[in-house]
Amino acid sequence: MAPDSPDGRAAGLTPGFRGRPRPAGVALPPGQYVERGFPVLTAGTTPHVPTDRWELTVRNEDLDTWRWSWPDLMALPQDEPTVDLHCVTRWSKFGTRWRGVSLDVLLADVRSSAQYALVACYGGYTTNLPVADLLGGRAWVAHTYDGRPLHPEHGGPARLLVPHLYLWKSAKWVKEIHLVRDDQRGFWERYGYHDYGDPWREQRYQGD
Repeated sequence: MAPDSPDGRAAGLTPGFRGRPRPAGVALPPGQYVERGFPVLTAGTTPHVPTDRWELTVRNEDLDTWRWSWPDLMALPQDEPTVDLHCVTRWSKFGTRWRGVSLDVLLADVRSSAQYALVACYGGYTTNLPVADLLGGRAWVAHTYDGRPLHPEHGGPARLLVPHLYLWKSAKWVKEIHLVRDDQRGFWERYGYHDYGDPWREQRYQGD
């Protein structure tokens, strides 16, 4: 298993982690600091999936299935969002530039009344999100970062990008989105991280 680690360690919580002080006048979620680089926090081995073997699957609650190959993904309408990222380890990175396909496009023809999604990735990582947070121009399957193909250490060839939630929800190496009737906790959520993960409400751990 190679999950995207929220805290740079294998399974385990680090509630005592403290980042750098927040600079005055900068609009940051509580407890965050500005990061100029792009830290890589991954537990385990990074999957390397060639695009000729990459596939994205969406399954609904009745197990009906929709599939996209890499050429299929590239043929869809592409967005170029510029978004801020907020990691649960307390760094935030402003103005990141991406290219990818909106989940509004991918889910447009998917028949479902499910309210939750369980996202699965190459390498075995999973995370859960409300379907509503994947829609409305708030989430993408991203394949390009800063004008270049997304590097495997950052989730390439494609990752989920849900920038309004903590970054562990933006699952690297995305492989499947399963729409489900009942919320099902993913990898880090089962180890005590928050089910939702709103950085503005500091929802880092269960009970926050």
